[in-house]
Amino acid sequence: MKVRLNLATSPLESNRRFALGALVVGTVAVVALLVLSLRAYSVWRSDKALRTREAALETQIAKLQGQRQGLGSFFNNADTVQRRQRAAYLNSLIQQRAFPWIKIFMDLEKILPEGVRVVSIEPKLVGDNVQLRVQVGATNDDSKLKFLKALESSAEFSHIELLSESRGARPDQSGGVTLELEAQYSVI
Repeated sequence: MKVRLNLATSPLESNRRFALGALVVGTVAVVALLVLSLRAYSVWRSDKALRTREAALETQIAKLQGQRQGLGSFFNNADTVQRRQRAAYLNSLIQQRAFPWIKIFMDLEKILPEGVRVVSIEPKLVGDNVQLRVQVGATNDDSKLKFLKALESSAEFSHIELLSESRGARPDQSGGVTLELEAQYSVI
């Protein structure tokens, strides 16, 4: 016969709950470690791809800056600068020849009152607009005012600005008035 005696001073305790809790906590910790490890690995891979792309872009930027410096030295060369200036001069001559002189004289003929004559016309292309500097001579103030009113009411001329007005300096030019003005001319 076997007799079971408990010689312990305290009763036997079961550690099953502690072991089960530790197993659950350990399992959650291992799963969290795996998830965080996978996340860290994916971040590392995307950073590696980003660093590779960044290095390629920096190489391309350095190459383009080298090309830009080469082109800058080419375009700042004395011979090239002289050619550009000559081309700009020739282009301005072409634009002056392309200016519709006949049309502007026809438009001025419509609005010029009696006693007013055109002394000089200087066209300049400003962007898409033609800026005119016109000098006219009028026999008296009445014809000057008629000219200015006709110019302002004209559809072809806009942004009219009177730059100067002068009277004849000689005694035989007692009533003569010279006007210098700027206006935008509509080519269309």
